[in-house]
Amino acid sequence: MPSTPRDLFEQMRRQWFGPTPTLTGDFLADDVIIESPFAAPGPHRIVGRQQFLDFANPQRAVFPVRFDECRTTAVHDTTDPDTIVVEYELTGTSTATGRQATAAFISVLTARDGKIALWREYQNTLAIQQALA
Repeated sequence: MPSTPRDLFEQMRRQWFGPTPTLTGDFLADDVIIESPFAAPGPHRIVGRQQFLDFANPQRAVFPVRFDECRTTAVHDTTDPDTIVVEYELTGTSTATGRQATAAFISVLTARDGKIALWREYQNTLAIQQALA
């Protein structure tokens, strides 16, 4: 049975907090498009699961934050049953300072054949910068 966009978001959340520090991308289509228009630094558009993993895993390995919680604040259905808009907050603790902070995110997720085909993420970059300071 194909995964819905809501199921796929839950898979993503579980992997963020899973026992393995390496992302597998099991929930991503081979030709996934990942866009982060407000992300800095880093690419604003990644095409393909492998390109995402090649970028994300080394970044994750040295990212100075341990994620503690992901709280979904809202999930909005769209006129396309394969697309949802998810509002969530990630809370993490700086591994350098021990300070905990929370940043808000909005993601637009589109599923195709049980995998995420489009992941567009809007980040509160100011909150992220303040958390890392």
